[in-house]
Amino acid sequence: MPGASRTVAGRAVVVILTALVAVFILGPLLWLGAHAFATEWTYPNLLPEGLTLDWWRVVFEDPELFSSMQNSLFFAPVTVLVSALVCLPAAYAFSRFDFPGRRVFLVGLFATNAFPKMGLFVAMATVFYGLNLMETTVGIVIVHVIGTVVFMTWIPAAAFSAVPRSLEEAARDAGAGRLRVFFTVTLPMALPGILVAAVMSFLASFDEAQGTYLVGAPSYMTMPTEMYSLVLNHPRQVAAVFAILLSIPSVVLLLLTRRYVMGGQLAEGFQIR
Repeated sequence: MPGASRTVAGRAVVVILTALVAVFILGPLLWLGAHAFATEWTYPNLLPEGLTLDWWRVVFEDPELFSSMQNSLFFAPVTVLVSALVCLPAAYAFSRFDFPGRRVFLVGLFATNAFPKMGLFVAMATVFYGLNLMETTVGIVIVHVIGTVVFMTWIPAAAFSAVPRSLEEAARDAGAGRLRVFFTVTLPMALPGILVAAVMSFLASFDEAQGTYLVGAPSYMTMPTEMYSLVLNHPRQVAAVFAILLSIPSVVLLLLTRRYVMGGQLAEGFQIR
């Protein structure tokens, strides 16, 4: 009987903790969803006074808000592409070659995340002023790429390392050249890890605010940077709509790649020998 009571108590604790986590995660989303369609909803009313789609129309018809959405959807894919071109060759080199300073460089990749980013961005702004990169697309892309280097290097490097050398050697024994072996054996097997790195890089770029604001404002405003002024200069319903739109890419991409993320590709991406 004591064992049964402990089992029931354990299950009750699990149910309570699960409910608390659900409320913690879903509560803000439900609050945003309710305000995004509410004409007005103030304390102590338990329900909105009415429902409307006018706030969505306000967001899409506001030229500044719509421009920020276009900028976010432009910079994030460009950042992923540039980051892949820069980091994937480095990831392959880290995974397949043992050269002096390899571990130092690998650990050094975390340096950009080891300190407050604002200090790094301020130092970069000094250099950008001298190079005339302030308020330019190139300057913003550079800032975004810096935030993706860790994901686009560590995760693909681990993915390349996980490809069995025996398969590559078998392909070469069959007469395939190095490039053919890479594109027909190595790359397809490492592709899930690269996909996870691309998704994480896209989200990092899409959510970047401080560096974008410092380098790009006021000429280039993205959705995260626009949120700074949105909460002060617009009704809360407009901010709720904009916050929902800001979260949609993250939710969609994570749902599309959940089998790779939940399958351990993300965790394995930081296990480089």
